[in-house]
Amino acid sequence: MSGGSQASGSFMVADYVVFAFMLVVSAAVGVFYAWADRGQGSSRDFLTGGRRLTALPVSLSLTASFMSAITVLSNPAEVYRYGANIGFYSLSYVIMVMVTSEVFLPVFYRLGITSTYEYLELRFNKATRLLGTVLFIVQTILYTGIVIYAPALALNHVTGVDLWGAVISTGVVCTFYCTVGGLKAVVWTDVIQLGVMLAGFMSVIIKSVIIQGGLLVIISDSQQGGRLNFWDFDPNPLRRHTFWTITVGGTFVWVSIYGINQAQVQRYISCKSVTHARLALYINLLGLLSILFCSVLAGMCLFSVYKNCDPWTAGLVAAPDQLMPYLVMDTLGDNPGLPGLFVAAVYSGSLSTVSSSINALAAVTVEDLIKPYTNMSEKHWFWISKGLSLIYGVICIGMAGLASLMGGILQAAVSILGVIGGPLLGLFSMGILCPFANSKGALSGLMSGLVLSLWVCIGALMYPPSPEMRRPLSLATEGCNFTTDNNFNWTFTAAPTLPSSNTTASIQSSYSKSLLADNWYSLSYLYFSPIGTITAISVGLLVSLLTGGWNLKLESRLTLMKDDTTLCHLVTFFKDKVTRRTGRLDLTRNREKLCGNTNPTFCDVELDITKSSSHMKSSSSFRLFCVQIHLPSVWSFFPVS
Repeated sequence: MSGGSQASGSFMVADYVVFAFMLVVSAAVGVFYAWADRGQGSSRDFLTGGRRLTALPVSLSLTASFMSAITVLSNPAEVYRYGANIGFYSLSYVIMVMVTSEVFLPVFYRLGITSTYEYLELRFNKATRLLGTVLFIVQTILYTGIVIYAPALALNHVTGVDLWGAVISTGVVCTFYCTVGGLKAVVWTDVIQLGVMLAGFMSVIIKSVIIQGGLLVIISDSQQGGRLNFWDFDPNPLRRHTFWTITVGGTFVWVSIYGINQAQVQRYISCKSVTHARLALYINLLGLLSILFCSVLAGMCLFSVYKNCDPWTAGLVAAPDQLMPYLVMDTLGDNPGLPGLFVAAVYSGSLSTVSSSINALAAVTVEDLIKPYTNMSEKHWFWISKGLSLIYGVICIGMAGLASLMGGILQAAVSILGVIGGPLLGLFSMGILCPFANSKGALSGLMSGLVLSLWVCIGALMYPPSPEMRRPLSLATEGCNFTTDNNFNWTFTAAPTLPSSNTTASIQSSYSKSLLADNWYSLSYLYFSPIGTITAISVGLLVSLLTGGWNLKLESRLTLMKDDTTLCHLVTFFKDKVTRRTGRLDLTRNREKLCGNTNPTFCDVELDITKSSSHMKSSSSFRLFCVQIHLPSVWSFFPVS
């Protein structure tokens, strides 16, 4: 551990049992829903669950869909190397849920669409819909390749299983239950897999707390090691992670995922009412915060255990993303079944995301690329949806090979989501919030945002930001004192991927980079999404205004209406409540019935009483007719029999 003990490199029988049980349960859920829905045979039932799902399972599925193996492996490694300020993502989650619930959900749910990109044709034109669909397919396949590769990397390190054998097995299991069970199987396996992810995190955290002598020790070690760097409010956009880059940039990334991404939208519009859909989003927020808390705490445990002997610098692991599996085998290797539980957690994160992506890819392909041009029966569409799920599963397995070329898993994943998701977010935002945005502005804005975000992303890959902007925290190896047995041949060379600041500075100064490379290309990767979104909206609105957007006639159902927002309903509710409590009796109402005459001379009376007139009438056997005589200080009372 901190002293350099060597991690075990293989599973025990109990570990394989735990791991296999998770796979069997996932496959069984798919088989169950294939059997339960065997009589329906509708593509809409297959892709949206018949729009009969309730809030709780959908909320857990929303959480699991993008809390993947990347979260389990890379978030703790991020805390270990750069500090716990990724905890600011919690603010991004809160803002994201509010924006999605108030802006995007009401419009999509009201339209009753299956594919998010159907909206683009309704709002703009067919070309915009096709371009948005193609961009989504490219984004999702690339992202899914990374997600499949991540758990394979973990399995390869801790068990010695062949890397590509693990990649293929991940894709096969996921493709199977997604193809046979549809969205219902995907949602319910997500629920199970989220529980496994939390259990895996907790097993590592609890064991680390026991080893280190308490939670306060871990917090103290993290504080002394500079990992609790929450108060970094530097506004410099070139800094990799600060409060502003994570909160602002992270909000754009997560709104593009939850607000417009087919994998997420397909879930909450499958709820049986808009209230269930909103509730699912807010319950999902609790799940997101729980997973984030566990991953940050796991990263603090990782640093506390290895604060004096960094396995990465010592050459015991090849990449930071292998640190968590190494910790698991180092601390839990003597507890049969627990290493299997953690790897099952990693695998669960991958399965939940891949299955969501496959289902979403099948949905957009059927609804956007095939159905508008072909006329078939529902039975045919049902089988085409299943076939596409199978095909996309195979494609995603193949794309996993690219993940090995993308460097850090977390940054690669967020970059892909930001570069393509940002311009798409700008496009949908224009459509929903700006009634004068037209199709010319939509296409111009989308292409401009995509070109600009791709430009800065490619430039960042060619000219990586300097260590002064990334600011990795110090790692130590002076406490390493390794002992190995005959089964291992470990090398203790410093990792070439972690050069010192001085060495890197000298290398950087050996050639002169342009001003563009030093500034524009050095932007934090979290700003790729805001750049794409803001550019798409700015260019799109300008072009729309120049091409007659003000004269556009638009159906109100295609834009956000006042009655769609929760705030409007709350204001109306409290206004009605206040009116009822402070209301006064108006004796001019129903005056003909009470007085027998509408002449204002006899009925123009103002009294400060709150009892209803009907109660007054029933309290006496005769009515007291009240007349105000317009003479000074003179009143007459005339009983009427």
